[in-house]
Amino acid sequence: MTVARAVETLLPDYQIIYYGDLARTPYGSKSPEAIIDYSIENTQFLLEHGAKVIIIACNSAASVASDILRLNFTVPIFEVISPAVKRAVDTTLIGNIGIIGTRATIRSEIYDQKIKELAPQFHVFSQACPLLVPLVEEGWIDARETKMILRKYLSPLKQKQIDTLVLGCTHYPLLKDLIQHRMGKNRIRLIDSSIETALTLKKYLDENSDFGHTLQRDTINRYFVSDKTTAAVDTAAKIFGRPIELQKV
Repeated sequence: MTVARAVETLLPDYQIIYYGDLARTPYGSKSPEAIIDYSIENTQFLLEHGAKVIIIACNSAASVASDILRLNFTVPIFEVISPAVKRAVDTTLIGNIGIIGTRATIRSEIYDQKIKELAPQFHVFSQACPLLVPLVEEGWIDARETKMILRKYLSPLKQKQIDTLVLGCTHYPLLKDLIQHRMGKNRIRLIDSSIETALTLKKYLDENSDFGHTLQRDTINRYFVSDKTTAAVDTAAKIFGRPIELQKV
């Protein structure tokens, strides 16, 4: 949802068809094989509902399924990892970059690989944060327990003296203020993959205007979910700043 919101803000004239697989999340604790199967099903669903561009708006799915999806589908496919990596490499002043994400994302070492491809001399420090997604989905954004868990997860990264931290999960922008406070407001630059992905998509459409003209415009955005809960409805309203009609399918 944070990615959809960023795209909506930056490209308001284009139609968004969103699918949130809430019934099977969090993906971060699933096996790579399961995540790939889910990602293929999710992509097929979006294409059947008229999508002409796919954004893999989940770091766990992007870390293990991006290449498979590009082999199986011919539409342009974007993911949330590469844009964040590029921004982090361009942002760091000392070459010490931290990554926080789900177990699946951290286990894949995809951020380490992509950063090293661009800047072999940089140092990458990763931290799995498996409890953050369920806390966000339960709406415990400002809870004392969330702050305590964040302190435990972020402490090792502070000790590594990083100057740039990638929020390697699209749930984490909802915790951005807490993370920034914990890491130091003036010392650490946070990289939001949602915003960087939206900027990358805009650049692509600007450079491929003929293709952009084939996309739906000035139509109502549609938001599908595989499960609809009160927490999901509340979270959607918080992210988008207005009530969102989630359609269960």
